Amino acid sequence: MALAYQKIIDPHTSFALWKIDETAEELITQLQLKDHERAYLETLNKGKRYLHWLSTRVLLRTMMNTQQYIDCRVDEHGKPYLSNFPHHISLSHSFDYAAVMISTDKKVGIDIEIVKDKIERIARKFMNDSELEFINPAKRTEHLYMCWCAKEAVYKLHGKKQVSFLDHIRLSPFACDIDADTEVRIDWGSYSRSFTVRYHEMDGYMVGYAADKDEES
Repeated sequence: MALAYQKIIDPHTSFALWKIDETAEELITQLQLKDHERAYLETLNKGKRYLHWLSTRVLLRTMMNTQQYIDCRVDEHGKPYLSNFPHHISLSHSFDYAAVMISTDKKVGIDIEIVKDKIERIARKFMNDSELEFINPAKRTEHLYMCWCAKEAVYKLHGKKQVSFLDHIRLSPFACDIDADTEVRIDWGSYSRSFTVRYHEMDGYMVGYAADKDEES
């Protein structure tokens, strides 16, 4: 596994991207898998999903730089968490890349996506009319991926599966500029909160990431 990119956001928070070059067997040798993890892996087909699960755990272990066992679990909403470390984490993967974001003092969310034209087919499933109006027609595919990654990163940060991309996560208009920030707001029942998403683009992939002070939802 080769480190493709790493960004230190602040002394407590960082994310990294890795290109997955190893076989599943090579990844497994870098982990301390318990029986419940091996049992879960047995339920997966030994394809990309299998490699993605392993690679995000190897990258997490590398970023935390520990020899201790890392007990990475998921809650009832599917949000990953560590039962034996204080870190907040977010995991993502797409084709040949894995992404992990960690922080000791903030909730975090990250999403990585390979940029393909197919996003046009689902645009109206996650974007409302007012959001579609600000999409740059000259860079439509890239701009739509920025929108998707922004909503996905905030969805992962918030961590509640009842939240709808279309109905509850809203984007303020923003230019298709990889160096610009995007304001994203969740309005879900009595919960209303704004977040800032930033981006990284590399090797035909789009990454959106967000970090926010840990607060009760």
